[in-house]
Amino acid sequence: MNLVTVSVTVGTGPLEFADITAVARQEAPVALDATALEGVAATRRIIEGLAQDVHPHYGISTGFGALATTFIESDRRAQLQASLVRSHAAGSGPEVEREVVRALMLLRLSTLMTGRTGVRPVVAETYAALLNAGITPVVHEYGSLGCSGDLAPLAHCALAVMGEGRVRDASGTLMGGGDALAAAGITPVVLAEKEGLALINGTDGMLGMLVLALADLSRLLTTADIAAAMSVEALLGTDAAFAADLQALRPQLGQAVSAANLRALLADSPLLASHAGPDDPTVQDAYSLRCTPQVHGAARDTMHHAALIAGRELASAVDNPVVTLDGRVRSNGNFHGAPVGYVLDFLAIIAADVASMSERRTDRHLDASRNKGLPPFLAHEVGVDSGLMIAQYTAAGIVSELKRLAVPASVDSIPSSAMQEDHVSMGWAAARKLRHSIDGLGRVLAIEVMTASRSLDLRTPLAPGAATGAVRALVRTVADGPGHDRFLSPEIEAIVGLVATGAVRDAAVGVVGALV
Repeated sequence: MNLVTVSVTVGTGPLEFADITAVARQEAPVALDATALEGVAATRRIIEGLAQDVHPHYGISTGFGALATTFIESDRRAQLQASLVRSHAAGSGPEVEREVVRALMLLRLSTLMTGRTGVRPVVAETYAALLNAGITPVVHEYGSLGCSGDLAPLAHCALAVMGEGRVRDASGTLMGGGDALAAAGITPVVLAEKEGLALINGTDGMLGMLVLALADLSRLLTTADIAAAMSVEALLGTDAAFAADLQALRPQLGQAVSAANLRALLADSPLLASHAGPDDPTVQDAYSLRCTPQVHGAARDTMHHAALIAGRELASAVDNPVVTLDGRVRSNGNFHGAPVGYVLDFLAIIAADVASMSERRTDRHLDASRNKGLPPFLAHEVGVDSGLMIAQYTAAGIVSELKRLAVPASVDSIPSSAMQEDHVSMGWAAARKLRHSIDGLGRVLAIEVMTASRSLDLRTPLAPGAATGAVRALVRTVADGPGHDRFLSPEIEAIVGLVATGAVRDAAVGVVGALV
């Protein structure tokens, strides 16, 4: 993990995508904008005024959900807020990844700093203190229906702010929330009116995972273009279909980007030149080669839409009730996760389809009837060695799983809270399965890169282009070239690591310059 020393300032405006990944993944410190904190304090005074009113105000002097009409006397409201957080911290299952929890906390802090939630400044300051101390609340896999937002995950974080629940400190040690705060010199917050509700009503978990997914998919789609270029070369395909004038006949933006990447990666390839010209018997390549820009491009366009939705969500103040700019406190439905849930599902679809196309290219390398002269399964001694036969099985098994994960979560709904919350988004579930999809896509691409590298080796003395050759050389630092069968799993995992860190992308970029 690369630590970032430049702090991310949280104010009334939206955070940038890079801010979220910096805090979530690189431990960037958080600073609070002083002017925004003054706005938080001003809004809090509105809440304190309403707390004195003899008439009930939802979230301030009432119960919650189906108990929204129950008036709570002033001497019971601190207990009300604490009880809300404790009861809603009802997650179950494995722990959610540290980076997800940090993103979730940062995004909730961002909403608190808009001044639309009515919390005291100390609540925002304590959230920032936990992030800066590296204290990560234990959040569980199951518990959120995505409406009203990510209630259970956010409640586990709020519990830590109260000095309760379980957390992991900066070293990863599991301990009680009170012990961790004491060790870091942080005073637990005793929640006042409205504050418990403000800490748990939001789409922060699903949104954080969306932003992290967009960062990962950006890297993986560029890597997919690189893998495809290696396969086009090694399978003696052609780059003719990627010509700019042909792509312009269908002016899809993502398609043009992918085709431009492929042209750059395949430029001046001796392997392509070796069979180009009128004597080339290939009329047209298979779809998994020829239609790469169309599929990878459509994936990019879907990502662009998802980023648009994420950007709008980052500019949102999601809470219920919310304090409006003119000082009214109003109930609303902005916590519903549908906008985020839909695009999370869209991204799982593109992860599955890009992986599916990659696996088909991998399979072509291994089939002697389609790989244009390479040995069956790229085996060293055919009949004795199995070559990369089972590596393709691994890719196929992952693709099959990705297809199941592509079934949308957001079309589901299950009523809760005595039918008050009778339609929910399942956005959290969509985000959780997307993380598995992204992991699977990276593994499938790694297997294609490994396979194409062996095919390129077997085309010697013909040489690949400079960019694809650089990737093959990188692969050879962690995996041997052609030869008798050996233990493959460690090599696959090593190349998976090269894909995950961006090293495969960077190797190609180092030769051709920027790839999108």
